Amino acid sequence: MSEAKPSLLILSFSPIVNDARVLKQVKLFAEDYIVTTCGYGEAPTGVAHHIRIPDDQVIWNLYGRYITLKQYRAVYGRLGGVRWCRQHLPRGEWDVVLANDVESVPLALELRARRGVHADLHEYTPRMKEHNLAWKKKISPYYVWLCRKYVSRANSWTTVSGGLAREYERVFGFAPKLVTNAAPYQERVPTAVSEPIRLVHSGACLRDRNLLDMIDAVALVQRPVTLDLFLTKNDPAYHAELIARAAEVPGVTVHEPVPYAELAETLAKYDVGVFVLKPINFNYEWALPNKLFDFVQARLGIIVGPSAEMAQIVRERGLGAVTHDFSAESLASAINDLQPEHVAAWKQASHAAAQELSAEQQVLGWKTAIDRLVKDTV
Repeated sequence: MSEAKPSLLILSFSPIVNDARVLKQVKLFAEDYIVTTCGYGEAPTGVAHHIRIPDDQVIWNLYGRYITLKQYRAVYGRLGGVRWCRQHLPRGEWDVVLANDVESVPLALELRARRGVHADLHEYTPRMKEHNLAWKKKISPYYVWLCRKYVSRANSWTTVSGGLAREYERVFGFAPKLVTNAAPYQERVPTAVSEPIRLVHSGACLRDRNLLDMIDAVALVQRPVTLDLFLTKNDPAYHAELIARAAEVPGVTVHEPVPYAELAETLAKYDVGVFVLKPINFNYEWALPNKLFDFVQARLGIIVGPSAEMAQIVRERGLGAVTHDFSAESLASAINDLQPEHVAAWKQASHAAAQELSAEQQVLGWKTAIDRLVKDTV
């Protein structure tokens, strides 16, 4: 008789079918575990069960009065998603709960998983919006409370970059392992360098990412290049501003976003992926975003700003160039310096690194943590 598979609840206050990081968890564990997901939206492919949180039971409705009074237990308990889950999720049902992000960990601990809770922390939440002084004063202490009182009690932890892991350990005493937001491995070879050289950026349309600087940089460039931006419409007003500015700069085009399943094929038509992220908060300073790994799997050269973790990967592996600072002028200088033979070498370097930097390698950190809980905890 075959041994029964252990049960795993993957808990995430997100629409899981659109959450690339959580979908990697589902894919990783679906074969060896009886996987239940709990989150917003439809069931992801491959799970045994899905518990759908109603869309109107939101998680971001922080109650101002209770936040002001620092009644943080009341704040958490009144969140719609938390309240609904407390009513509908059985306790003692699963062997392990994999809790995504700080907000899900207190609830995960309440569910009394037989063999423990693993916390996967997608951000350093206490400093997520510290560039907003009102948020820093009012909301940050709430997240500090969540981390100190609950997240520290998980059995194991992972996070997305080394800088975030070190800060969690320094402030709260627990040491997350690293599981980057790497993209799934793509079997492809680098394409020939275009003339003019084709630049590309993909991601969220957020004002605090200073995407306008990329367009302004191309306007300053002295050599012929093109820049295509594939942006989700997170901020419609800013999206409209970018389209208007792009219309003024020859060679720049703002496109509709493409489904993630088609992203690698779309990016592979280009030569150099670009992302210069000003360090306006702690998470941006230590960002190691999925787009960097998307560029690698598309076999592109890469230009990034001097963000510590992105710059280290680009420099160590010869993937591209790092700008001197985060300004449009510095990016324009890096673009002006592009030579086809250098870009070709960068694309080959991405090809050489693609296997090691793939999601298939990175997600082993989750497998090690969850398997250890199942094996070692009685």
